[in-house]
Amino acid sequence: MFTGNRGCIVDDTGEVVRHHRSALWIVCLTEFRGWQHPLAAPGRWTPLFFLDDAVALAAGHRPCGLCRRAEYRWYRDAVTHAVGASRPLLAKELDRRLVAERHRRGRGRDRAADRRLWTAAIRDVPVGSVILGAGDEPCLVLDDRLLAFTFDGWSSPVTRPTKGAVRVLTPPTSVGALRSGYRPVLHATAATGDRPRP
Repeated sequence: MFTGNRGCIVDDTGEVVRHHRSALWIVCLTEFRGWQHPLAAPGRWTPLFFLDDAVALAAGHRPCGLCRRAEYRWYRDAVTHAVGASRPLLAKELDRRLVAERHRRGRGRDRAADRRLWTAAIRDVPVGSVILGAGDEPCLVLDDRLLAFTFDGWSSPVTRPTKGAVRVLTPPTSVGALRSGYRPVLHATAATGDRPRP
């Protein structure tokens, strides 16, 4: 549903050679003003693609202030409220927070082992967050169920636990936004009527 930006991640031949090259990680519309952008152009930002907003937030991105202006302001205001700031946070302040929460120091193309996870009580994790499920698969948190991530959409519903701690993929800043009212745009598969398995 969305595209994103982590800077140029390809070399001069268009081969992916790095995980990111920018602290600005945004999530954008796939269509905006008829603009077209190459997929793997050297020296230009490399588009990434996300199933939906929840996946993008879990990856450490935030809404774009240009093509998703209303969502950006909603996210910014929700984070501002969550941290108790006296004025709306600037984009660079949001980005600094997310940079500190995404990865430990490291290098290379594969940064999965550097990913910062954190623990929270499942009852405190807001709808739209992504956690690690029982089998370490990413799961979307909804009011009454968890849905496992696949590249085709959210699937395999299970009843949301009411007790216990979980490891959270979505960075604390974005979880704060979700707690303070920001609602991510979810893929249609998140609204399926499948009944959770006990």
